[in-house]
Amino acid sequence: MSNDKPRKACPICGKPTDERTKPFCSKRCADVDLHRWFSGRYAIPVTEDEEEDGRREEPGEKPN
Repeated sequence: MSNDKPRKACPICGKPTDERTKPFCSKRCADVDLHRWFSGRYAIPVTEDEEEDGRREEPGEKPN
């Protein structure tokens, strides 16, 4: 019986992960992921509630 755990796939290319660059298979895939974060590709869409907008205080304003 082997102690090898099944390796998870790299989220960028699908190859098996490398312990040194986990959860990626290589530094290249890690850099691709980092670039996606910096470029805003992984941004989470947000919808703002109109009521919420009316209750926000602008900087310098006193609360009611």
